[in-house]
Amino acid sequence: MPLTPTLDIRPYESADRQDLIALWRACDLVVPKNDPDRDLDAKLDWQPELLLVGLFDGRLVATVMAGHEGHRGWLNYLAVHPDHQKAGLGRAIIAAAEERLAALGCQKINLQVRESNAAVIAFYRRLGYTVDAVVSLGKRIR
Repeated sequence: MPLTPTLDIRPYESADRQDLIALWRACDLVVPKNDPDRDLDAKLDWQPELLLVGLFDGRLVATVMAGHEGHRGWLNYLAVHPDHQKAGLGRAIIAAAEERLAALGCQKINLQVRESNAAVIAFYRRLGYTVDAVVSLGKRIR
């Protein structure tokens, strides 16, 4: 069994911006309705310490955007560069986010995955996440 590469995980720094957005694009996380600069700026206004990046050999190859609103935690924008997927880096950065959320008193973490994204759903299931019997509703207000 191959060893999991060491991922240096730390909070986002302003010098990471272009590499982070490029990673989101490489992982197809940017859709026409999402402006990555606006999403990043919004996160930097609220719990910026929960925007984590993972570096492998000094290169930004992973990220996750976590948040805690006092009741539940949330995970968004999980990305691992396609050249580094299936090496345990996603698991490592999710574990780091879970630790930080737990330290804030978070008892449950939610996330949303498109129903059509079976591979990502399977990934989260392997990490212990289950499908909740809820309906996810949303409303764009800007």
